Amino acid sequence: MTSEQPDDARSFRADMIRANTVLPARREDVELHTADGLSLVGELALPEHADPVATLLTLHPLPTQGGFMDSHLLRKASYRLPALADVAVLRFNTRGTSSPRGTSGGSFDDGNGERYDVAAAIELAEFRGLARPWLLGWSFGTDLALMHGCDPAVEGAILLSPPLRYSGPADLARWADSGKPVVALVPELDDYLRPEQARERFAAIPQARVVAIAGAKHLWVGEPFVRRALDEIVAVLAPERAPLPTSWAGPLGTALHPS
Repeated sequence: MTSEQPDDARSFRADMIRANTVLPARREDVELHTADGLSLVGELALPEHADPVATLLTLHPLPTQGGFMDSHLLRKASYRLPALADVAVLRFNTRGTSSPRGTSGGSFDDGNGERYDVAAAIELAEFRGLARPWLLGWSFGTDLALMHGCDPAVEGAILLSPPLRYSGPADLARWADSGKPVVALVPELDDYLRPEQARERFAAIPQARVVAIAGAKHLWVGEPFVRRALDEIVAVLAPERAPLPTSWAGPLGTALHPS
């Protein structure tokens, strides 16, 4: 079990959901095993009292720039979505990446060897029988989703701040041919790819939808932008659950790192 559990299960007051709020879930440490022999550390968060209606397989930002399984949007998705939307969330460190959960085997491979990491996440979802797996990539994680995630077992991909740095035309063509849905959430003030450019680039995938997020930047700093991102994600996975509530009348806890 992870250390970031709800820390006061006796509290049942209605309270605003804040940046460091942790809502109830069944959380377990998991290990992913890659086809090239590595062990990757992660966490699976499941709805506490229900089967998940969908599953997010999250792919974190660039580890050489500080990205890991605890990058704040992915962490907050795991803290909130199992309770608020009955969505399961898998987070893990790609090869060579460290977090408080531990360090995954191997070393960073510029998005190449990471193909095995993506495959291992999909295989874990299949082995566990997790409902409706969707890839959720953020920044570098969106490139991993586009390059390596177009798998028959995956329903689609949600891309946060896609830079289209490592992925190329052949990857976009593969998704286009698959017909699988692709939703790109693109900050208006992104450092790498802004909405107008994104619409041009993603035109290569006819079924792709680009959602411009006014005022947001690449790192989605600020609770209003976190809420918007999570609302958009849930609107794709479980539209009847969106928008998400902003308060919780039940047990809650506080994360050790609220940022």
